[in-house]
Amino acid sequence: MSVAKMDPKTSIPAFYAGQSIFITGATGFMGKVLIEKLLWSCPDIKEIFLLMRPKKNMRIDDRLMAILSIPLFDRLRENRPESLKKLIPVEGDAEEEGLGLPRIERQVLIERVSIVFHVAASVRFDDPLKKAIFMNTRSTRDVCILAAQMKRLVALMHVSSTYSQTEKPLVEEKLYANDVNWKKAIKIAETLDDHTLRILTPKFMGSFPNTYTFTKRLAEGVVADYAGILPIIVFRPSIVISSMAEPMPGWLDNFNGPVGLMVGGGKGVLRVAYFDSHSSADFVPVDVAIKAMISSTWNRGLVTITRDPSIYVYNCSSADIKSISMVEIAEMGLRYVHEIPLDDVIWKPSLIIARDKMTYYILTLLLHFLPALLIDSLLKLAGRKPMLVKLQRKVYAANSALEYFLCNEWKFKNDKLLKLLVDIPPTDQDSFGFEYYTFDTHEYFKNCMIGAKKYLLKEDMNKLDKSLAHYRR
Repeated sequence: MSVAKMDPKTSIPAFYAGQSIFITGATGFMGKVLIEKLLWSCPDIKEIFLLMRPKKNMRIDDRLMAILSIPLFDRLRENRPESLKKLIPVEGDAEEEGLGLPRIERQVLIERVSIVFHVAASVRFDDPLKKAIFMNTRSTRDVCILAAQMKRLVALMHVSSTYSQTEKPLVEEKLYANDVNWKKAIKIAETLDDHTLRILTPKFMGSFPNTYTFTKRLAEGVVADYAGILPIIVFRPSIVISSMAEPMPGWLDNFNGPVGLMVGGGKGVLRVAYFDSHSSADFVPVDVAIKAMISSTWNRGLVTITRDPSIYVYNCSSADIKSISMVEIAEMGLRYVHEIPLDDVIWKPSLIIARDKMTYYILTLLLHFLPALLIDSLLKLAGRKPMLVKLQRKVYAANSALEYFLCNEWKFKNDKLLKLLVDIPPTDQDSFGFEYYTFDTHEYFKNCMIGAKKYLLKEDMNKLDKSLAHYRR
């Protein structure tokens, strides 16, 4: 029996068969993995519309071709190249009002789309409030407005964050009341000038540590107001990092999170960090998060809005299952760098964990900035471009931005998500089962290090001998 003829209630690929999907944030880390997994595991999808903005000297069609050329899409290019023709780029911009969609493109989406994945977000912690509200909150409003007009809609997946509730030590799988009116927040961002808004930002955000968590909370307020109108899933992942297995182990395209810490330590650039050594890191492999997104959308899409008007909320976290401290991650990174050294290591890899700010400031000055100044001076004398001071500024800014998360700990309830393990049809376990309980944490982070070397740093694994010789020197 073909996938299309199977019962959607007992087959996730059958549910997605013939569906037209709209994805925002398609060019981001999670968006790209979502596209690949949908095309690979749900082969009878009709089409996938991708919201994309043109870049300087690059049209959206060229951007899509560039994305499809990366290793992430190797198995599709080699085994099912025809499936890539189902990807349809749509010009727009999540930061613009109305998603920047032209009238004709908007009408096509209204007529044809049945499932929406709203993944677009700015994950930068230091974004100005205006930009963060436009990207994270107003875009969510505009996606909901568009979805409410769609004639075939069966599910709207909104990707939030477990850290949208940072003031709560225990975050449950439910929507919380919002203290700030999201409509007023958007209006303020649209009307106040940048200087005034920058001055008002700390008071406006209150206890929230940054504009990212604040605007993601506001976005949850947006979708809450569409309860009973749209079939919505609110999906809250924690720290999303390298893939566990699909489409290959260790895939990553950014330096965020613990893998960035491992790479910085492995290169000898990061030698001191400030965090609570006892705090646990709640991380989720990106392929596990994507499986959960696809499965929870299937679960919501089986029930009509008239039968169940409620919003389904899932916390995609791992602490209750695979708890690991930041110290363990740092130690693993330093251990693996002995086996798999990175190219052109600047300093002998080591990491000192500062437990108070004054110690951190002093050690940062002594171990980061002073050596960087010395080496940059030598580079200038040699007629080469200085780079280390600039790099250390970025390292310091990254550690400062993460400080709140590295020094605090939360508990995320994920009972509903774990129930999906039971609800996934037996025939789909291989494709959509979550490997929470069985995977080896140490093996996983070793693959993270290899993946960072191959996919982030673009280093050749066949030249390990040369890297080892440099590392020993």
